[in-house]
Amino acid sequence: MENFVFQSPTKIIFGKGVETEVGQEVKKYANRVLLHYGGGSIKKYGLYQKVIKSLKDAHVDVVELSGVKPNPRLSLVKQGIKICKEQDIEFILAVGGGSVIDSAKAISAGVFYDGDVWDFYTGKSQVTQALPVGVVLTIPAAGSEASKGSVITNQDGGYKRSVNCDLLRPKFAIMNPELTFTLPKHQTIYGISDIMAHIMERYFTNVESVDLTDKLCEATLRAVINNAQSVLKNPRDYNARAEIMWASTIAHNDLLSTGRVGDWASHAMQHELGGIYDVAHGAGLSVVFPAWMKYVYRNNLNRFAQFAVKVWGVEPDFNDLEKVSLMGIKRTEEFFDKIGLPTRLKDLGIGEDRLEEMAEKCTQAGPIGNFKKLYKQDVINIYKLAL
Repeated sequence: MENFVFQSPTKIIFGKGVETEVGQEVKKYANRVLLHYGGGSIKKYGLYQKVIKSLKDAHVDVVELSGVKPNPRLSLVKQGIKICKEQDIEFILAVGGGSVIDSAKAISAGVFYDGDVWDFYTGKSQVTQALPVGVVLTIPAAGSEASKGSVITNQDGGYKRSVNCDLLRPKFAIMNPELTFTLPKHQTIYGISDIMAHIMERYFTNVESVDLTDKLCEATLRAVINNAQSVLKNPRDYNARAEIMWASTIAHNDLLSTGRVGDWASHAMQHELGGIYDVAHGAGLSVVFPAWMKYVYRNNLNRFAQFAVKVWGVEPDFNDLEKVSLMGIKRTEEFFDKIGLPTRLKDLGIGEDRLEEMAEKCTQAGPIGNFKKLYKQDVINIYKLAL
């Protein structure tokens, strides 16, 4: 096990009806808030009205910025920074899923920075101060409600990049599984893919003696897999929705990272799909991750065989770890197929024409991944496996 520092200060407020508590939570930090959200769904289903009432009852002044899209845009972030500076915003409240939260975090980092906020995402500068952010979560997926990360897309050049800083962790996350009852199927399954990918990025490590976090990863994966079936049969299954929503937080608040070194190559490769083709994050991950598995599994057969047995219930065979490993990969892909996720680039309408460009951009700062270092040609090979 590696040395680690674990810090997860986000206050989680979880359960039925908790969205009405948002005003009193925001009031602890500010009197003037930027309400940041996406499209019309929060208004259509009444969440917007509840949030506004709660904020007004707490005597919090509200300035609004809507329009967040999947793969949140740098242009809207810059608009939000301008609003915050001009209107003396003290707090940012993100109402939505990972894209809204990531956009809110980017705005919070940019308010105190005199340069271009994109500098944080290219590594040219580090976040040293940020406005506090709170969350009302509507889509369990990215885990951004308690993570230190933010991912933003710069349409100038088609780049999708991330920044990680503990200053960006939300102060609180209000999580009512009932708010996910009306999610379209595609958002539900993309969320499931995202959650599983966050766990698997951490699970596939070469670090030895991480038995506790191995078991936590395996149990969380199994909970997501089992409850995914229930949610797809009955979208209003509160308990199943609750399990998936809590798993989204656990998968990415860094608890499962403690003492281990994760991989993150699949995320890097997916970011190129998002930046160039505007592919939904979960949809890209369900394509890339199985291809990555097929390319690297021989690097640590014991780890992949353990994954197959402990997560997917594959029969152990100590005389043929490769067979067991391949069966685990097969069952991963079959599960994605079963719940309606894409598993091939062609499912996303993507061909071979820009594979080299994506691989070049993906590795321009050096090789990616920790489980197995991947260079440009490796990335091209994985994209080809995903075709």
